[in-house]
Amino acid sequence: MKTERQAKILQLIQETDIETQEELANKLIASGLQVTQATVSRDIRELKLTKITTPTGGQKYAVLSQPEQQISEKLIRIFRNGFLSMEVAQNILVIKTLTGMAMAVAASLDSMHFHEIVGCVAGDDTLFCVTRSEQQTVELMKKLQHFVQEEAEDE
Repeated sequence: MKTERQAKILQLIQETDIETQEELANKLIASGLQVTQATVSRDIRELKLTKITTPTGGQKYAVLSQPEQQISEKLIRIFRNGFLSMEVAQNILVIKTLTGMAMAVAASLDSMHFHEIVGCVAGDDTLFCVTRSEQQTVELMKKLQHFVQEEAEDE
């Protein structure tokens, strides 16, 4: 029953934009499953669903399963708010931040779980992201530039 219900939840959130637990519960009931709000809440937690912003500015539930998808809007916002510039130095990506923001940006990058990052070391306004190779440093830089470009497009 639980497996069937959770599979249905995943199907529903992929097919439609569902903003609330109540809306999700109603769709499950309409599909013939008996659920309570507490059950839906527990399923959301177990499935590690999160709310993401839609292109129209609304919110919807989404699955965070792949590393790139595990990046929440909050972590991206922290990165963007502190970011000034970045430069490749062999297998180290040197990121310049606003004064006092390097630790927060490093923590957000660590939480993003990029497979390229071995670790981050932060000072006051600079952080080093260590990778295994120069190629991974370039790949990481491209991913992070994408975050910065998204912000510029939003403005």
